[in-house]
Amino acid sequence: MAVTRESKPAMSRHLPLLLLALVVLMAAAVVLRRPHPPAAPAVPATESSGPAIPDRQPRPIYVLHSEPVGGGNRYTVSNRVAGPIEVACSLSDASNIVSDPPLPLRLTLAAHAERTVTRLRGLDPAQPARAEVRCQAVLGDPAADPADNVHYRLPFYAGTAWTLQQGFNGPFSHQTDQSRYALDFGVPIGTPILAARGGTVMEVEEEFRGHGLDLERYGDRANYVRILQDDGSMAVYAHLAPESVIVLPGERVRAGDFLGKSGDTGYTTGPHLHFVVQKNAGMRLLSIPFSMDGVNADGGRR
Repeated sequence: MAVTRESKPAMSRHLPLLLLALVVLMAAAVVLRRPHPPAAPAVPATESSGPAIPDRQPRPIYVLHSEPVGGGNRYTVSNRVAGPIEVACSLSDASNIVSDPPLPLRLTLAAHAERTVTRLRGLDPAQPARAEVRCQAVLGDPAADPADNVHYRLPFYAGTAWTLQQGFNGPFSHQTDQSRYALDFGVPIGTPILAARGGTVMEVEEEFRGHGLDLERYGDRANYVRILQDDGSMAVYAHLAPESVIVLPGERVRAGDFLGKSGDTGYTTGPHLHFVVQKNAGMRLLSIPFSMDGVNADGGRR
């Protein structure tokens, strides 16, 4: 009986340690059984198109997914920006393949929307089949028809000193369809930049820090805010200072709201604000004329 009475307290003394060891073993088992992260999409985005400044988009504005379904593959495109985009998809290197619906095909996707592009399957199951779905995208809704020469306020607080470094059809970099009707305002780094017109923030980039005249290195990068305006046009405020933007994609802004600060990022000759208004003219971005307080219609200063 004495042995029996002594064994119970000994077990009680060791019970907390046994329970702790059991908890540790169970936690380790959970970690070991934790699933691997999902694999990358079978078919990544092949091409994207972005704002005029930068002329090429460093981050894709869409993603093309592929997944097996019903003996074939289903292709789905996802819009990654807070505004509409137009996507054109085509079939290449196709052999023994049928697509439903047939490609080529154009789609307009609303902000953050997702749509099925097509389903591919082999035409003759006894023969090998291959194909590649290729897509490209342009920001904006091609059905929008914004008016030219809409009037804008200056994108600065009253009393801000600025110079017009380059106007419409400027010889240095305003000769492309995307930036022909653009204005370059010379302002010091850190100058507050305001919305020249209201709308919805569509895109923000503020992490880039490089600048210079090396087109290959800097031509596709700049910090900017793109605002989708109510008539479907898009205003771009570019070359902003790193980590200076206070608005977020999807946020509604009014004319005169503070957006961020001017900088010297991307392909530049020095600190300035690049301002341009664009529309989607059917799978291509096109700058459109506008008027602005204190600036002549041809880009000169009053």
